[in-house]
Amino acid sequence: MRAVQRLREQRQPGVLVTVMSVRGHSPRDAGAKMVVSTDEVWATVGGGNLEAVAIERARVLLAAGAGEPEVLEFSLSDKAPFQQAVQCCGGEVKLLLEPLPVVPSVAIFGVGHVGLELARILARHDLELHLIDSRPEQLVPERLSVLDDAVAGVHVHHVPVLPELVVGELPPGTHALVMTHDHAEDAALCDAALRNGQLATIGLIGSRAKWARFRQKLADDGNPAEAIDSITTPIGLSDLPGKEPAVIAVSVAAWLLQLFVAERNSAPVHREAKA
Repeated sequence: MRAVQRLREQRQPGVLVTVMSVRGHSPRDAGAKMVVSTDEVWATVGGGNLEAVAIERARVLLAAGAGEPEVLEFSLSDKAPFQQAVQCCGGEVKLLLEPLPVVPSVAIFGVGHVGLELARILARHDLELHLIDSRPEQLVPERLSVLDDAVAGVHVHHVPVLPELVVGELPPGTHALVMTHDHAEDAALCDAALRNGQLATIGLIGSRAKWARFRQKLADDGNPAEAIDSITTPIGLSDLPGKEPAVIAVSVAAWLLQLFVAERNSAPVHREAKA
């Protein structure tokens, strides 16, 4: 389970291999598990031909981006066909191969009124949620208790100084949302996010006037125009008006869900920066 969590947090796909059933003798009992990634294996389902074929098949599923589980059946006899090595334990084994997809990762910089409302919505989805705020009082357990029943994996980053340093700690492919209480902090975060180069999207909350100033500052700091244009602002659905925190949060969450669908379908995500 630690291997599964590690892959999840690092946004790497894997396959969970489980011994479903055993008849007769086998190297491992039903329930034994193994995790396979593109270049690593954790634990064992018995070694030999059984395990080698399972690993090989798991990596075929990974390469194909498969999402459906698969069952493999083995007869552990020296008379049975084998691909890697002979196993003559005398039993029959069924293995269940379950793909472990990469779940979305979202970072909310600024857990104020809108940020917390957005976190409450996103926490109901299967994703990794990173919460960052330079104000300690915004991240106290009492305030975040509304996320106690979260489906998402929630990661709280306490950074009273230089929250932009967290950008380098985020998993590749994270969707970063910049919505702090301080425009100077927002600008520093946008700059750090652009220089990171591994984020899926960068979203900025704010007005057209704010974005016009940010564009100029980011350019003055040496960011190329093409990179600056990759920042999406305003964020959310343009046809869902309203300035209440809950409305903005719903709009941004819906926009993100559209991006997640595009990722799953391997479709290019259209991102347009608006001045």
